[in-house]
Amino acid sequence: MKAYAQPIKRLIAELAKLPGIGEKTAARLANYILRATEDDVRKLAESLVDVKSKIRLCRICLNPSEDELCHICSDPARDRQVICVVEEPDALAAIEESGIFSGTYHVLHGALAPLDGIGPDNLRLAELQKRVAEGNITELILATNPNVHGESTALLITRLFKDASLRITRIAMGVPMGGDLKYLDKMTLSKSLEFRRGM
Repeated sequence: MKAYAQPIKRLIAELAKLPGIGEKTAARLANYILRATEDDVRKLAESLVDVKSKIRLCRICLNPSEDELCHICSDPARDRQVICVVEEPDALAAIEESGIFSGTYHVLHGALAPLDGIGPDNLRLAELQKRVAEGNITELILATNPNVHGESTALLITRLFKDASLRITRIAMGVPMGGDLKYLDKMTLSKSLEFRRGM
């Protein structure tokens, strides 16, 4: 980085703070920005500022939104009795893209990770408990990631609502469509057998 002028070094350092962006990728992005037109750079800067100033969390599901309610929570056609619990907004977006789910969501904004200092108080569980207590919720679908943190989070939520009169389900895990059994790991095979269904 010694070869770069100070403003470019600063840009590289800021870009390298983004997840998944190392110093080399940050340098490539900085050089791209340097070659871009002033109008394109201004649009990029404005969109970054807009995201921080205009986006807030939906007061019901905690999905990022420009309004008090996100487009899902304000849609009268959605089934408000079913809540799909996800870790992050990108998981919500992936489920929405499938077009198969017609209920509502709850975004936890994380998963249990005690070694990283993320405990139950760092997740949006109080808001979920309030929704279940206030609403006529019939089912919670736990769509946390199929890893140690996601499984721990799903188990915690199951325990939180063990006395509630609602159905708690977990998204299915196992063999992906088009997958070949001989290439699957032991955990995926074990989950696919555990969650088998009738034909």
